[in-house]
Amino acid sequence: MAKHLVLVGAGHAHLTTLAGLTETCALGARVTVIGPGTYHYYSGMGPGALGGYYTPAEIRFNVERLTRNQGGTFLKDRVVSFDPQAKILSTEHHGTIDYDIVSFNVGSRVPNPLSGPTGQNVYPVKPIENLLAAARHIAGLVEQGHPPRVLVIGGGPAGFEVAGNVRHLIRSLGEEMPDVTLVAGRQLLPSFPERVCTLAAANLFKRNITLLQGVRAVQLTEDELVLSDERRLPYDVVFLAMGVAPPALFTNAGVADSSGALPVNKFLQHPEYPDIFGGGDCISFLPNPLAKVGVYPVRENPILKHNLDASVAGEPLMPFTDTDPNFLLILNCGDGTGIFRKKNFIFSGRIAFFIKDFIDKRFMRKFQVSGERED
Repeated sequence: MAKHLVLVGAGHAHLTTLAGLTETCALGARVTVIGPGTYHYYSGMGPGALGGYYTPAEIRFNVERLTRNQGGTFLKDRVVSFDPQAKILSTEHHGTIDYDIVSFNVGSRVPNPLSGPTGQNVYPVKPIENLLAAARHIAGLVEQGHPPRVLVIGGGPAGFEVAGNVRHLIRSLGEEMPDVTLVAGRQLLPSFPERVCTLAAANLFKRNITLLQGVRAVQLTEDELVLSDERRLPYDVVFLAMGVAPPALFTNAGVADSSGALPVNKFLQHPEYPDIFGGGDCISFLPNPLAKVGVYPVRENPILKHNLDASVAGEPLMPFTDTDPNFLLILNCGDGTGIFRKKNFIFSGRIAFFIKDFIDKRFMRKFQVSGERED
């Protein structure tokens, strides 16, 4: 009897598996992919799409068509709970689905610790579709003659990139002096070397983006953000970029670690449930913690593919060892420049953005094989 492999989520860490489902099916597997939408958007190019550097079609994968072209079944749905002992997934629209092997790549959510209402003008930076929706909203405000006052809350890489790119978007719509404020909390880019922080702050200053450090966002009202020093900032649009957290799915199923993530061993496999695998932001890698950055899901791709196939075929698994923290990282400043960091080699300028653009587009070409730009 064919084993039933279910992929929950069609994100970065599952792309190699999706592109090679024909091989998996040939091993005797029946494959079902459950994803929230026809497309998966590449987070590394999300801020650039907000800024207008890329169209939505340029940063997406047609995971539904990719799955079906490779012989799998795609369900446009979400898993809301699961029973790891009974091996049953519960979905919003397709009832319960049993599995022999399951792999989770459901990403992360942006927590909102602020008190107060969160209306249609408040956009968490994940999923990437939120950035596209925000761009449409901002364009509508400008067309109505109402230049938006934009607040970005969060001083990490996402907050910095969103602030720079939303400024570029508003400028491209004809507003000479966009009103953009980045509320960075304790410090801008606190986990980065001082040189990166200096270059980032200088870029914001040069472009008249207000940077607030040493002050926290406390409360949102319907039209103001209250800060920890009791200042009140009026806004039209807010972006939330205050870190990431795993979905409640794993905690509710009793398989999470203390952070709520899915713990996996060196094989990207749950230590207590060998039929459960995972990759990307939703996992906690037990051998050593991994930063929540896109490079690790991309690196996990071939290992996760191999181990899912091996589990179907009853063959040995392969360890994930590519965990070097000294990865290349390039921040998109939103003005056609970037900040390049590789170990202690740090510089900024147009060539940095050119390198990022080249790497991102090369990655897209590898998996954009289902007519994404023709849809």
